[in-house]
Amino acid sequence: MKVTVLVGSKSDLEIAGKVAARLTELEIPNEVHVASAHRTPEKVERLVRDPATDVFVAMAGLSAALPGVVAARTLKPVIGVPLHRGLGLDSLLSVVQMPPGVPVASVGLDAAENAALLAAEILGLQHPEVVRRLEAYRARWREEPTAPAGTSP
Repeated sequence: MKVTVLVGSKSDLEIAGKVAARLTELEIPNEVHVASAHRTPEKVERLVRDPATDVFVAMAGLSAALPGVVAARTLKPVIGVPLHRGLGLDSLLSVVQMPPGVPVASVGLDAAENAALLAAEILGLQHPEVVRRLEAYRARWREEPTAPAGTSP
């Protein structure tokens, strides 16, 4: 069981770190890699072929091609995180407007923690221990109803 997080640029590592932190908190093995759909397509291809990865989280700004490139090369779930660069509308539309046959699940702009939780829910379909950890996570949220969005309970 593993989630691989791909970012198109080193400048996106801070947001990717939020995915990794939440997955680590949920005891889900994960890796973060900088791999650009445009500048390092061979690296993207190699990472997509990793048999140990069960779910991909791909994030990018501007044209946000990375989630779609990953989805085109795998049958495993891909969660796209559009990044807020400029207005963010271009990256949002690039992730959610995929052509038929190449699905990418999408979360909101910069919504790294939601991407991590969605990846965990997908893994929970095959791993009951992940479901138990997600239940505990949500119970902690219910205990702290005033916690601002995007923060840890």
